Formats: sequence, structure tokens, C-alpha cells
Amino acid sequence: MDFLNPVINGFGVVLEPTNLLYCLIGVVIGMLIGVLPGLGPAATIAILLPLTYNVEPVTAIIMLAGIFYGAQYGGTITSVLLRLPGEASSVVTVFDGYQMAKQGRAGTALGLASIGSFFGGTAAIVGLTFLAPIVAGFALDFGPPEYTALAMLGILLVATISSGSKAKALIAAALGLLLATVGRDVFTGESRFTFGSLQLADGIDFVPIAMGIFGLGEILYNLEERHRAAKAPSKVTNVWPSRKDLKQASGAIGRGSVLGFFLGILPGGGATIASMASYAMEKKRAKQPERFGKGAPEGVAGPETANNAAATSSFIPLLTLGIPANATMALMFGALLIQGVTPGPQLVEQNPELFWGVVNSMYVGNILLLIMSLPLVGIFVKILRVRAAILAPVTALITLLGAYTINNSMFDVTLVVVFGIIGYLMKKFGFEPGPLVLAFVLGELLESSMRRSLLVFGGDPAGFFGRPISATLLVVFVLVAVLPAIRSGIARRKRHSTAPTTAVTPDIKEKV
Repeated sequence: MDFLNPVINGFGVVLEPTNLLYCLIGVVIGMLIGVLPGLGPAATIAILLPLTYNVEPVTAIIMLAGIFYGAQYGGTITSVLLRLPGEASSVVTVFDGYQMAKQGRAGTALGLASIGSFFGGTAAIVGLTFLAPIVAGFALDFGPPEYTALAMLGILLVATISSGSKAKALIAAALGLLLATVGRDVFTGESRFTFGSLQLADGIDFVPIAMGIFGLGEILYNLEERHRAAKAPSKVTNVWPSRKDLKQASGAIGRGSVLGFFLGILPGGGATIASMASYAMEKKRAKQPERFGKGAPEGVAGPETANNAAATSSFIPLLTLGIPANATMALMFGALLIQGVTPGPQLVEQNPELFWGVVNSMYVGNILLLIMSLPLVGIFVKILRVRAAILAPVTALITLLGAYTINNSMFDVTLVVVFGIIGYLMKKFGFEPGPLVLAFVLGELLESSMRRSLLVFGGDPAGFFGRPISATLLVVFVLVAVLPAIRSGIARRKRHSTAPTTAVTPDIKEKV
């Protein structure tokens, strides 16, 4: 009963009219952002951060969380109807969702996606409800050495697991760590990389970096990458799937819920990797894998379930350990800090209203999304036709005004512009911005924890291996760092061993 009381009180927090309204606003904005290609939840949360300053912490986080998991729903609509994924996590839905739409089964595809998303999200919330307090209780044993190892592992996993070039991801993470050192040294008071600027003496604020790289940078990049004109959408009929479709998709929904939940917890995992992993798993275990890519219901239900489960479970490391699992969670981390709330193991005990209010708001948000996702399809497709030439300047203006209102400072606006250009260049040259932001967020924790640990150990790094948790995390860190090199070495050796046989084959044929 002691466990149930705060959970029940959390529902009381969510059902307050203001919090319900902001939950609705969040999921509607999330769906809109999912429909509009290019912007994404990370950019939207970055742009809206200044609006949360004058709102209660629990209300602000409920809205921002709604934007995140609402975007997973919205991205499905254009993937199915227009072959245009609104979200990175909806890319694999295109393969079978659009084929189903071409066969006149767009309604079935959207119905399966909505049902899968609802079950995946709800299953992950149940897991979050029971697992998060256990993780938080375990994390109370964490000291500076454990947080040092965890921060190092988190940064490395983001760089090695995320899609794209691993070398570029590591470079982006290194830049994020460098930016985290700007300002006065907490231990000595010495200025670092300030170049004599008083504005940089207290370091670079998280909000201008986030608004620049994710907000302005995305806008500039999307203006250059003109999206192809939307084709006329298929008619949406027979929204409720048939018994045969539900039977085919039920296993994929169950497996996607479990797979997405665990991949969402993993740093660097998240919704995109979960959806891709689910699609690959369903295709591999199918009796007729050739059906995939031609309108297989499992190819829609599995990935959509997995990406929503992952979006929800990624809140576990953020709320219980204070470690963001992906770029969007890094922005949520920043939003909590702006509100004066420090995510971590103490959050469940010290601020149970916020913790359980946010967790339980996801139940309500998922129900709202299930109710709204199909009736609003027509409106969302019309919004998609708004020209980028109109949408981009308005969004850029809102971003710069929001940056100015934080401290009424033109220096913040200048920082947003500078980081906007950096974000644009990163996207243009294939650098993922996520590792940079995550490394920046974790950089301060990494530096302060490491230096405190070394003071305790008398400057001896071997002390990290004298504590079971930090030693285990560091062993995992080494394995993650070394395994890709071992794999590439094995692959290279295999290529060398097969090369001679392929080379002599033509000679043999000639002799024969």
C-alpha cells in the first residue's frame, strides 16, 4: 500500500484541469510535429523551452513529454498515406504501410499502427511504474565514482549505437564535452575558454545550444533540402482492422512492446533503433519473409509498437539516474533543470508529485492519442501542404524571440544564431547533433564526479575498480569501446582469407 499511495496521488495531479489541458496541448503539438517532416520532437521541445519558464514544473514536463510520444503517432500518418516519414522512427513504417495504402488498406494500416502504439506505450508505462522506483532505490548507492562510469558509458553508447558514422558521432560528443568546460572551474575558480568574455564566465547555457542546434539548425537545413511535393493521399476507410489482420499483428505487437521497452532504456537506443530492430526481428522470424515490403501487417504493427514503447521507457534512466538516453531526453533534462528540479534517484522520494504526475500523464496521453489519431488524419494532411517558405521564417522568428525572453539578452540570441549555423553544418556534413547535446549535458556531471572521485582516491584511478558498481560499468565501457574494433578485425581477416580462392578461380576454369 505504501507503494500505491504516491501512484494514486499522481493520478490526482494529472486530473487537475490545468495539467489535463497541457497534456492535451502536448500530444496535439506532438502529432502535428510528427506529421511535418524535418522538425521533430527534439527541435520542437528546444523551441518551446522558454514557454515553460512561468509554468509549474510538473505541468511543463507533462506537456513536453506529450510532445515526445505524440510525435511517434503523428509520424505514422504521412508514412502510410504519402510515403513520407514525419519522424525518423517512422521510416520503416513506410515499407509496408504505404504498400497497404496502395492496396486500398490505408485505414487498416493506420488502425494497426494506432492499436500497436497504444499497447506499446501502455505496456512501457506499466513497466516504468514498477521498474523506475526499483532503479531509483538501487541508484541511491551511487557515489561520484559510479556516476563517472555511468556518464562515460552513456556518452560512448550514444556515439557507438546511434545511426550514422561512429567517428563523426565521437567527434560531435568530444565537441559537446569541450563546450561543457567553458566558464569558471568549479573547483579552482579559474576561467576556461572564455576569451575574456564576461558573458561566458558562468559557462554556456543549455537552452541557446538546444534552440540553436535543434531549432534554427533544423530550419536552415530543411529549407535547403526542399521536400518533394505531397502526393494525393489515399482514401482512409475501414479503420478498424479485420480479425485476420489483428491475429497476424498480435504477436508483433507483443514482441515490439518488450523489445522497445528495453531498447528505450539503453543510452543511444530510443524509438528509431527500436522500430528498425522490431522490423528486422519480424522479418527474420516470419514464415514468408517475402511478404515484407509488400504490405505485411506485422511490418506496420511491430515497429509502431516498438517506437512508442521505447519513447516511454527512455524516461526511466532520465528520472531515476539523471542520465538522458537520447537527444530528446537531454532536452527534457534541461527543462527539468530550468524548473529547479534535478533528475536522479532522489526525485522519487523528494518530488513524488512530479515523478508520478509525469508517469501517470502518459496513461492519459496515450488514451487521448488513440481517440484523436484517426479522426484528425484529414486535418494533418492539409497542414502538410503549408509551404516551407511560410512555415520556416515564422518558426525561426519564434525561436529567436524565445531565446531573447530567457534573460532579455541579445548575447543569448547571438549564441542561438551561432549554434544554429553549427547545427546546420553538422547536418549538412553528416554529423548527428544528438551526441553533442548529450555529451554537453553529461559533461559537467562527468567532470565533477571524476574529480571528486580522484580526490577521494588520492589521485589513483585504480580506485574506480575497487567499487563493484563502478568497476562493472567500466568493464562494460571497455567492452563497448573494443568490440567494434574486434568485429572489424575479424571481418578483415575473413576477407583476406577468401581473397586468394576467388583470385585463382578464373585460372582453374581456363585450364579445364
